Amino acid sequence: MASVITAEHLTKWYGPRLALDGVSLAVDRGEIMGLLGPNGSGKTTVLRILAGYLRPSAGTARIAGLDVVNDSLAARRRVGYVPEDAPLYAGMTVREFLNFMGRLKGLTGPGLTAAVDAASERLALDGVRRTPIGTLSRGYRQRVAIAQALLGNPDLLILDEPTNGLDPRQIIEMRGLIRALSGERTILVTSHILGEIEQVADQVAILVQGRLLGVHALRSPAEGVRLRLRIRGDRPSVLARLHGVPGVSHVEVEDEARAPLVTYLVLAETASVAESLAVAVTGGGFGLLVLEPAPLELESLFLRLTGATLERR
Repeated sequence: MASVITAEHLTKWYGPRLALDGVSLAVDRGEIMGLLGPNGSGKTTVLRILAGYLRPSAGTARIAGLDVVNDSLAARRRVGYVPEDAPLYAGMTVREFLNFMGRLKGLTGPGLTAAVDAASERLALDGVRRTPIGTLSRGYRQRVAIAQALLGNPDLLILDEPTNGLDPRQIIEMRGLIRALSGERTILVTSHILGEIEQVADQVAILVQGRLLGVHALRSPAEGVRLRLRIRGDRPSVLARLHGVPGVSHVEVEDEARAPLVTYLVLAETASVAESLAVAVTGGGFGLLVLEPAPLELESLFLRLTGATLERR
């Protein structure tokens, strides 16, 4: 599947300060990528480079195959961007604003009308089209901001902190909206709330101090199935036994504080490997106390990666 986002060694200096340090990532069509990191980690800088607002100091980025520097205008036409606290014209009605933004994107005549109607319907704005934006709730204003980003049917939708300031009900609605939009386009979303990324994203990229620490799948079956086993027995012998099971691609020790009762994490190709693991462990004379799914815990992963990076520095 072709990548909608392809970034290679993106680097950005603000004077003497290094904001991005050789960031590379790729996101396929239809995927939701969560960009996660503490304040000042470089998330917004990545978004602004991809949206064409900033030029990288080094490295390249392409949107649907178009270079964001050399093919800037064409690349920007493939992007819908909703910055945090998106600027809206409070005195305009929703329809006036969407018509205005559509014309800025080159839409005219029946094409503009159709695009505004489609975006309004998709974002459930039909009931407030004649309402001045300044009188809308925070949730509706966020919907208006996303609606303008959808005009022109972009390949990539960039959402910077889309749930910021929303109440719990609006947050739930926004999650559903983001998931519903992903089948038609690629979405890049940032949040400082780990649970929000975990709820909507297919994979997460973790940034700290301008460096990409890794990209981790949250839902993709291509990454395999994670299983947790608690086994009583000699650790080297158990590890050898687990590695020998067909379909096992990786084994690591999660906890050995109560040895010889040790907890292992196993990455397997499919869930059916669990039965083979049970047979291998018990057949080897070891005690199998726990065998259960071990979904990726984003909070633990984030703390482990960011803590290790900050300690090294």
